[in-house]
Amino acid sequence: MRSVCVYCGSSSGAEPVYAEAAREFGRALAEAGITLVYGGGKVGLMGIVADEAMKHGGKAVGVIPELLFGKEVGHTGLTQLHVVKDMHERKKMMADLADAFVALPGGVGTYEELFEVYTWAQLGYHQKPVGVLNVAGYFDPLKAMLDHTVKAGFMRQAYLDLLQMADTTSALIDKLQRYEPVVVAKWSEHRKEV
Repeated sequence: MRSVCVYCGSSSGAEPVYAEAAREFGRALAEAGITLVYGGGKVGLMGIVADEAMKHGGKAVGVIPELLFGKEVGHTGLTQLHVVKDMHERKKMMADLADAFVALPGGVGTYEELFEVYTWAQLGYHQKPVGVLNVAGYFDPLKAMLDHTVKAGFMRQAYLDLLQMADTTSALIDKLQRYEPVVVAKWSEHRKEV
């Protein structure tokens, strides 16, 4: 694993533990020689994880749409910054540059990006690991919702198991590095009925 795409908040959140987790994650990537790929912002957890990775000798590659760069939230001190046309181009480039995906705490943009690459894994568009750093239980409600989705019959357990969740940076990076892709025939039960 040479690079990890990190999705996280453009805010630092209400509790200091979120910023500390972003610092720890950026530091851990740098120490492991893993390049950070992220949304290119200089604010919130986004800026913190990038600054910390670079502070410890790591590389940080940002991808930011023109609109957001124009609002002066782009981080101009990165190893590399790509300014792209729109969000679609941003997400595609980030996905292409990454060997794995991780969500740290964030808002609806973070959820949207996480669910997009998680869905792509479920559908077989990629076989890269998708992880969540569950800082101070932040993602516990998400885990409960996904468990409910399985119990309600809208998702198989195998798809829930695709999502690598851990409470610590070291445990999550270990899970990502040991990840073995699982291929499940999503519509196989329907084919039997035809």
